[in-house]
Amino acid sequence: MDDYEYAKRLISAARKDLRALAGMEDTVVFAEEVFGFHAQQAIEKALKARLSLAGIEYPKTHDISLLLSILAKCGVITEDYTDLLEFNPYAVQLRYEAFDEIGKPLDRAAVIRRVTEVVESTQQIINNYLRSDGQ
Repeated sequence: MDDYEYAKRLISAARKDLRALAGMEDTVVFAEEVFGFHAQQAIEKALKARLSLAGIEYPKTHDISLLLSILAKCGVITEDYTDLLEFNPYAVQLRYEAFDEIGKPLDRAAVIRRVTEVVESTQQIINNYLRSDGQ
């Protein structure tokens, strides 16, 4: 599978996590770590889609900080994404460990808006790639 197709698959998967987030605003029904996990996953997949589209190899990781670092080394401006680091504790490697609250609860509506921005901006980059590539 080429980089473009893989990026499309990743952003499609990110959209599924984003849709899940939209249904998890009820803090009684959905625990903080479940909500945070899907936010982290959507962000991770969107960043990996950007890397894939650019043909940049990255290690198998769930670390948003590492993915942002790789993007920055490749010349992508990542300063607008530093707030996304707060989702690292929700990564899959912590999913099965005892989860203690991480500071104040997430503002779920704000998280959904922010994750939507990340996913949509990545989708736009993919769409622009398609137009510039002539496909």
